[in-house]
Amino acid sequence: MTKPEFDRNALAWRISSRSVGGNCVEVAPAGSLIAVRNSRKPNAEMILYTRAEFAAFVAGAKGGEFDDLT
Repeated sequence: MTKPEFDRNALAWRISSRSVGGNCVEVAPAGSLIAVRNSRKPNAEMILYTRAEFAAFVAGAKGGEFDDLT
């Protein structure tokens, strides 16, 4: 599978309103995918997830599956 190319500057990046101190991730829709990047290194590599993968992660976070990591 070829890696899709996106102009990272054209993506509509969002960061959580609960973000404090710049230690965050940013997310953006990228066609049929969701792009994720480190907010402190916006020009570093992005990770691309399918919408189903991202939805599964968000559902797990909302359900408390990762609470032990904070």
